[in-house]
Formats: sequence, C-alpha cells, structure tokens
Amino acid sequence: MKPILFTTEEVRATLDNRKTVTRRVVKPQEKILENPMFGYTMFTPKGYISVRGDWTDTDGDKRYGENFIKLPYCHGDILYVREAWAEWHGRFVYKTTSFGSEKYIEKNGTESVIRWKSPVSMPREAARIFLRVTDVRVERLQEITFKQALKEGCNDYSSTALGFFYVWDSTLKAKDRILYGWEANPWVWVIEFERVSREEADCEQNKN
Repeated sequence: MKPILFTTEEVRATLDNRKTVTRRVVKPQEKILENPMFGYTMFTPKGYISVRGDWTDTDGDKRYGENFIKLPYCHGDILYVREAWAEWHGRFVYKTTSFGSEKYIEKNGTESVIRWKSPVSMPREAARIFLRVTDVRVERLQEITFKQALKEGCNDYSSTALGFFYVWDSTLKAKDRILYGWEANPWVWVIEFERVSREEADCEQNKN
C-alpha cells in the first residue's frame, strides 16, 4: 500500500465524490519525448513507461534509442491519502473536516489547542481515505479537458479548464512555477482512481 499526498481542497473534493483523478509532475521532464513520431507508446509489465526516439541524457548529450521511466503508481495499486491530521483525545482528527482552526472549545468551556501535523508525517493507521488506481497515463498539463477538470474536482470556476490552471499553480512554490507551472505546460502523470473502504484496502494488501 502506497501513500499519496493530497491538499486540503483535494481531500474535500475526494470526500465529496467530486475528485476521481489527480495530476503529478513527471520528473525528470527531459526523459519524456517531444518527437510525435515515436512518443510514449506502451507500459511495460514491470510498471515502466517505454519511450523511443531522441532524448537528452543527464550530461546534455542527445541520444537515440529506448528509455524507460518508472510509473509512480500502477493499475490496481491501493493508496492511502496523507492529509493534515492530529491525535486529539485518543483519536485521529483531520483539519479538512473536523475543525475550522487549531482552537476548539471543550464542552466544559475550556479551550483546547489542536496542533496539526504535516501530511508527510501521517502513518497508514491514521489514514481515512483509501484509493484504488484505475489508470495511469502521461500527457501535457494543458491537454486537460473540461471533463477531466470536473474529475479533478474543479466545478467553481469559469475560465480555462474550469480554473484548473489556478488550482495547479496554487499548489506549487513560486520557484517551481517556472518549470512546472501551467504556462510551462510540463508533462504530468494522470492518475485515475476510485475510493475503496479501509476493509477493501486491507483485504487487497493481505492478498499481496
């Protein structure tokens, strides 16, 4: 079972059953080909994407041949979502849905302060959202369609791809937007998924 990081908005959209796909930057970008005659052609049985044609190696030299890029996730993989969380009164709570701020008023009127933890630190036992990967592919970021924007959970915007460009750039640090922002139009992994219960996720894990 593999982890995947979701932002607060991604978690909310997934819980609302509005989000069934997520996009992640392919790294390194130079291993994906520009040559439309060859392009990316198939997935290997071992979870790699096979690409053929001209490409640049790490030394900057042009090469010709076949290159392989490992997929971040494969069809059928079970993922658990990491999100902002905390342990409070002996149970796990989640920033997205449990509380609007770090402060919480107890029933007796006293104030408790919840110290939210980074999603990166979330262990699997604290997860509440589990996903099964149904498809993985590669495409340019700006190739996103209206239908795909809806699957990304974007339904409150009226501009390009339902405002997905704004959502995408808002998740990046300013220094990363030059390489991976909407205008840069990077290659991205498109990861389609469906939600499963904890019981289903555990069952799948036990099979493996």
